[in-house]
Formats: sequence, structure tokens, C-alpha cells
Amino acid sequence: MKGDKHEADIENRLAEKMAGEITLSGRPGEVMKKWRLNFDVAQSDLSSYLDVSPSVISDYESGRRKSPGTAIVTKIVNALLEIDKQRGGKKIHAYESMISGSFDPNIIYDIHEYCTPMSIDELLTLIDGQVIHRPEQDNEKQIYGYTVIDSLKAILELPYHEFQKIYGWSTERALIFTGISTGRSPMVAIRVTNLKPRVIVLHGLDGSEVDLVAKKIAEAENIPLVSTNMPVDLMIEALKSR
Repeated sequence: MKGDKHEADIENRLAEKMAGEITLSGRPGEVMKKWRLNFDVAQSDLSSYLDVSPSVISDYESGRRKSPGTAIVTKIVNALLEIDKQRGGKKIHAYESMISGSFDPNIIYDIHEYCTPMSIDELLTLIDGQVIHRPEQDNEKQIYGYTVIDSLKAILELPYHEFQKIYGWSTERALIFTGISTGRSPMVAIRVTNLKPRVIVLHGLDGSEVDLVAKKIAEAENIPLVSTNMPVDLMIEALKSR
């Protein structure tokens, strides 16, 4: 019974977070799409659950239909949560640590969410990034946040069950690993975890210094891989100013 109450509390707080972010955004459709993608729910699956045409969901997300009211937002949020629960609640559980706890500033230097998405090209410009690997189909994929992490400390000190904290509120983000020597270790860590980021940034080395295994993992996981030598403080300042 206690476990059920805890799960219900996590679900309610997550629903409040999602609904609040959508309704308060200047671009609610884009935020709605972000959460749908976060939960790996196709437009067709969401529309089927809500018993509406897929074009209705598409129109809301694209802004072709006027901003949804709180009642519609609530229905969409509840639908995403219910669909996830039917699939075993994997995504809800992934957000539990973000709701229940905080992060170690000695491991996670900065974590930030964007209200409106950012393209990979914009990220590259902000951090003076060098592309190591970039799948062609990712040209239009967008980023909704970033996390700057001490690579070695995260691998050695962050328990596996807390590793998901680095994803903040969305896996559609840039994971920026600092203290890199070759790039192999963080890529191996990503390889063995279930959650995958939108893009990985290796900080502190040139593209020519990136380990071949790291490149192969990026290719196998179909994740864009970028390197940068911009000073950490200047990089975080640039990302925050966006």
C-alpha cells in the first residue's frame, strides 16, 4: 500500500510538471511534442488512446490549431502517463529520481532545460563544436536541454540507479562530458544504459584525438558525437544565454 501511494505521488507530481510546462510555455505545441517524444509515444498511438484523429495531435504540436486549454492538456498528459504505465512504467520510473532528489554539483556541473528547442547546428555554434559523427537523419532533430558532467566522477562515483539524473527532464538533450582523455569511457557508459541522449559532446580534446571505439559506439547507437575545447565556464555561459 505504501509503495502504491509513493508511485501515485510521483505520477501526480510528474503530471503537474508536464501540464505546467505546456500551459505556461509561449509555444505549448512544441513542449507537448517534447513530452510525447520523451515518452516514446507515436502521434498515432496518442490519438488512438484519446479517440481523435492523428491530425488533431499534429495540429496542436505544429501550432496550426489554437493553444489547447487546461482540460485538453490534462487529457494529453494523463494519456501519456497511462500509455507508459501500460508499457510497464519505464519512463515514469526514470523521472522518479528527478522528482525525489537532487544532484551532486561535484559530478553534474550544470543542468538546464529549454522552453523552446534548439537545433544541433545551433549547439555547434554556441560551443564551437567539431562534428565527429552525425547521422544524416538527425539533421532536423532538436535539443531540449543540456547537462555538463565530470566524466570520471560520474563513472566512478554515480550509482547506476542515479545515472539517469543526468538526463534531467528530457533525454532529448546534449550530454557534455568534461575531463575527457580519449572519449571511450563515457561512450561505453552510454552504450550499456537504456536511456540515450540526443547528442554527446566530449569536452577537452580535438576530433582527431577521439578514440576509435568511441566513434564506433556513436555510429552503432546512431547518436551525434561532437568535441569542443571551449573553456567550461564560457561554454556554460553561452548555453545559458541561449
